[in-house]
Amino acid sequence: MKKNIVIIIFLSLCFTCEDVIDVNLNEVEPRLVIEASINWYKNTTGNEQSVKLSLSAPFYDETIPPANNAIVQIIDNNGTTFNFIEENNSGIYRNFDFIPVIDAEYQLFINYEDEVYTATETLKSVVPIDYIEQNNDGGFTGDEIEVKVYFTDPLNIDNYYFFEYSTNISNPPSLDVAEDEFIDGNQIFGFYSDEDLESGDELTIKHFGISNQFYEYMYLLLQQGSDDGGGPFETQPATVRGNCVNITNEDNYPFGYFRLSEVVEENYIIE
Repeated sequence: MKKNIVIIIFLSLCFTCEDVIDVNLNEVEPRLVIEASINWYKNTTGNEQSVKLSLSAPFYDETIPPANNAIVQIIDNNGTTFNFIEENNSGIYRNFDFIPVIDAEYQLFINYEDEVYTATETLKSVVPIDYIEQNNDGGFTGDEIEVKVYFTDPLNIDNYYFFEYSTNISNPPSLDVAEDEFIDGNQIFGFYSDEDLESGDELTIKHFGISNQFYEYMYLLLQQGSDDGGGPFETQPATVRGNCVNITNEDNYPFGYFRLSEVVEENYIIE
């Protein structure tokens, strides 16, 4: 008799453990999100550029609202103003006569809903890719495809790099950053590996020259997004702010970054 009672109680406990828990997330006023990446691809004029403006949205929202009707300008250190015009209420602002100059300083100005946002950055160069090497015996199990992208770091110059690797089988792309403190003047490589890579897959390689401040910004972002960032019950990471500031109302700070880079891009077919 006692055994039957125990079994009934146990089953009762099991079937009452399926309650739905509603998680209330605090909602805050949307902030401006600035994606101002000026990319000058090698062997192009670099005159076509764009800036994307959107608004932060609640966690469960599936759509990202664009920030419309802003005034967007970039001014170089000669005083030349490049106006970016919005395309079809998309939040994407385009310019077709931009003039990129290596090591020149540029200022971004955005007027959105009567508040002015600004940032200053320098356009940084990048070295070409020397060669690409594939290893089919990589990974912990020795059966993963690894790709190494070799390039030579300039001697006696502080350099910072941003890497983006994307394939036709994965989304989003793999991102990484590097500095040359311990590799100055040497040939080094960027590295990409994916256990699902197969012969015939296409790997798009992009290497960007970046500033020290963008390196620090991306390093923090990538650390927070890595597998070592802690579980859901760990202390939540602090907001990583970019170099854009609201000079009208500093409390209403934006998200995002203003970056200018020379870029080398190459498509590689997995053998």
